[in-house]
Amino acid sequence: MQIRATVAADAMSMSAMLKQLVAAGKRTSSADKPFVLSNYIENPNRVACSVALDDDGTLRGFQSLKLAVEGNRFDTPVGWGIIGTHVSPKASRKGVGTTLFEVTKAAARNAGLETIEAYIASTNVAGQAYYEKIGFRTYRTADGSTCKCYHLTKP
Repeated sequence: MQIRATVAADAMSMSAMLKQLVAAGKRTSSADKPFVLSNYIENPNRVACSVALDDDGTLRGFQSLKLAVEGNRFDTPVGWGIIGTHVSPKASRKGVGTTLFEVTKAAARNAGLETIEAYIASTNVAGQAYYEKIGFRTYRTADGSTCKCYHLTKP
């Protein structure tokens, strides 16, 4: 599996994968190309956004990390990181998210972040389990979502 930073040319395949997640009932948010570009690839608060590709270049997942700013839609404390993990239904439970998180953690440390928040639908059992597995812990609930945070330690 290859991990690299996203580029604008990834938007179409990222959108297609998000649409697969919508069709599988694992996502309800927007999944079109303009959303992918504005929310992940070209977001002005982007800290990192990485794609995981298999050996033939097929997108297996991506993970984004943004800086929480005043008025963010998740009500994440200002200065924390906001993480989003999206794995293809064809690649779930194959280590894609865990591998992506190693790259995201390094980016968070390089950006001087101390805490990262994941905002997960309370009905997303797989997402809850994934974040618990990699060290996130529940610290609040909001509007049908469970918010988990990860505290970065000095290497």
